[in-house]
Amino acid sequence: MTAARRALTDPNELLYRQVHPQFIQKGRVSSQAFRPTPKDDGELSVSQGSRTSPEQAYQLYTQQRELHSAGTWSISVGQCMSLDLEVFADPLTTPIVDEAHAVVCFRGLATKKIQRLSKQLSAFAQGRGCQFAPR
Repeated sequence: MTAARRALTDPNELLYRQVHPQFIQKGRVSSQAFRPTPKDDGELSVSQGSRTSPEQAYQLYTQQRELHSAGTWSISVGQCMSLDLEVFADPLTTPIVDEAHAVVCFRGLATKKIQRLSKQLSAFAQGRGCQFAPR
């Protein structure tokens, strides 16, 4: 854990997640969008709603990082806490400065549990709806 990393505890804070176009199926966000991949080392990248907007998070992701996103979806710190998932502020300084970067920690969990939790996070995000989508 880096010195700047700290636990997020405001249950109302939104966490913005960029969703790759392949994870939108029939207009719904797939649970894969809320599941860390092996390269993520058990941590799901999100952006803190207290430090950025859904549109700003999208712009940073697609323009500065040059990655693909169908739009910004959100879950809350409280929803993560209800699933016993910790959330940490994790500001990035390289290769792109991202003061709003945070992570939802899935480390040490069994694959089946990760799949179950990602389905629940996806359902939370779907219930809130897309927060920003490009025109």
